[in-house]
Amino acid sequence: MSAVTEPAELGGGESFAPVFAELTGQEAVTSQLARAVAGVRSHPSVVGGMSHAWLFTGPPGSGRSLAARAFAAALLCDRQGCGDCPSCRQVAAGTHADVLFVRPDGLSYGVRQTRDLVLKAAAAPVCGPWRIVVFEDADRATEQAANALLKAIEEPSPRTVWLMCAPYADDLPTTIRSRCRLVTLVTPRTSAVAEVLVREGVAAERARAAALAAQGHIGRARRLATDEEAARRRDAVLRVPSQLGSVGEAVRAAAGLVQAADAEAAAVTQELDEPERQALRRAFGDGSTGKGVAAALRSGAGALRELEERQKSRATRVKRDALDRALLDLAAYYRDVLAVQVGASVEMANEPRAAELRRLAAQDGPGATVRRIESILRCRQRLQANAAPLLAVEELTLALR
Repeated sequence: MSAVTEPAELGGGESFAPVFAELTGQEAVTSQLARAVAGVRSHPSVVGGMSHAWLFTGPPGSGRSLAARAFAAALLCDRQGCGDCPSCRQVAAGTHADVLFVRPDGLSYGVRQTRDLVLKAAAAPVCGPWRIVVFEDADRATEQAANALLKAIEEPSPRTVWLMCAPYADDLPTTIRSRCRLVTLVTPRTSAVAEVLVREGVAAERARAAALAAQGHIGRARRLATDEEAARRRDAVLRVPSQLGSVGEAVRAAAGLVQAADAEAAAVTQELDEPERQALRRAFGDGSTGKGVAAALRSGAGALRELEERQKSRATRVKRDALDRALLDLAAYYRDVLAVQVGASVEMANEPRAAELRRLAAQDGPGATVRRIESILRCRQRLQANAAPLLAVEELTLALR
C-alpha cells in the first residue's frame, strides 16, 4: 500500500499508509484516521481534524488496540505511517519514547495507577510532535480512576494525545466519552478474517471454519486455526448441549465447562508469565557473575513478588474472560439452532455442525431456544457481578435442560 501524503488522495479507491494495513475489514475507520493524520500534517498550527482525546470502540477482536497503535505510529511518523522508519518500528514494538502503552493486568485499574499515568502523560515529547497514551481496556478504570482521568482529558497538555479503547462507548462515564472523538470499529467479515489466516499459511477450509467460529475475533480465529488444544477446548464447550440428559449430567457438564475455560486461561497465562519472570530476573543480574550480583538479586526479590501479584490478578481476569468466551460460544451454538428452527438464511458460526444443529432444532421449538439463550446471557451478567463461577454455570446447565 502507498503512504498517504495528501488529504485529497483519500477519495474513492483510497490507498492507506502501511501502518493501517493490519486493520482487517475496517476501511471506514482507516479512512477516518488517515484523514486526521493528513489534516494535522497539512495544517500543523490549526491541528486540522485532530483531537486530544479519542475513544476506540468495537466488539472483542475487532482490532481496537491495533487501530490505536497504528494511529499513534502515523501521528509520529514523518511519512504519516510508512511502517518502516525507526519511529514506526518502535511504536510497533512498544518501545517508542513518546508512547505510553497501558493495559490493565487485573479486573480493574485503580486511581493511584491513573494518577501516575496522568503525570507521565503530561511530560513533553522526547523526540516527536506528540506524547501519546494508548490506554487499552479503559473501561476497567474504577470510578475514582475515571475521575482522575477526566481532569487530564478536560485540561490536556498541548502535545498530549489520549487514545482509549473500550468495547462500547457506554462503558466509560458520560463525562469522559463526551470529550472524546469516537472511532467505531465493526466486526470484520468472515471472508476478511479467513483471508488473513490464508495469507499466514492456514488451509482455506480450516481458515473459514476458524473465522466462522471466532465470529470476527481475528486473534481467536488465529488461535483456533493454529492451536489444536484451543480447538479441542472449544469442541468440549459445544458438546454441553448433548450432555444434559439428567440433573447429574448437567452438574458434570457445568464442571467440564468451567474446567475448559480454566485450561484455556492457563494456556494463555503460561505464555505470558514465564517470559516476564525471566526478563525481570535478568534485569537484576540473574545468570551474571561478579561483585554485587547476589545483592542485586536480593534487592529484586520485592520486584519479583510485585510481578507475581500482578500476574495473579491478570490470571483471574483471563479466567473470567475465558469463561465468558465459552458462554458466548454456547450462545452462538443455540443462536444457530434458532436460525435452523425459524428458517433464517444467515451465516452460522457452527456451519460444520449443520447436521447436529438440525437434530437439536427438531427436539424443541424456537421459544425454548430463546429461553436457553437468555439463560446464558443471565449467567454472563452474574459472572460479571462476581458470582462464584461453578455455581453460576451449574445454574445455567440446569436451566438449559
